[in-house]
Amino acid sequence: MSAPTPNVARVFDAAPDAIRERLLAIRGLIFAAAEAEAIGPLEETLKWGEPAYLPQRARIGTTLRLGWSDGPNARVTLFVHCQTTLIDTYRARFSEGFVFEGNRAVHLAQDAPLPEAEVQQMAALALTYHRAKRSAG
Repeated sequence: MSAPTPNVARVFDAAPDAIRERLLAIRGLIFAAAEAEAIGPLEETLKWGEPAYLPQRARIGTTLRLGWSDGPNARVTLFVHCQTTLIDTYRARFSEGFVFEGNRAVHLAQDAPLPEAEVQQMAALALTYHRAKRSAG
């Protein structure tokens, strides 16, 4: 896995140390999911000023975006496109230890261990969303 693109690196660098470490760990899980699913290279960019990841090849998956909030309830948030069924799938598969927001976000508390296997599976589901829909249909 290569270093973040310069624009994304600036966003990571602006985050508090603990948040930055969590963001980089999740970034690593996203790239590991892409490799495990053999989807090819990812595009790393900024969407709404936040790091975003999607397969470079069209119609494979949907974008994952990383956000964060600091303070007493510090957390990192994984956003998906609100018109997908991904959050419903995540709720069904990963109900323990996650806080879901509507049909677009999963919040990960900063003061809890990072559930690496589950986050990597969430990333894989997003990065293969369209491919999986085609094969199921």
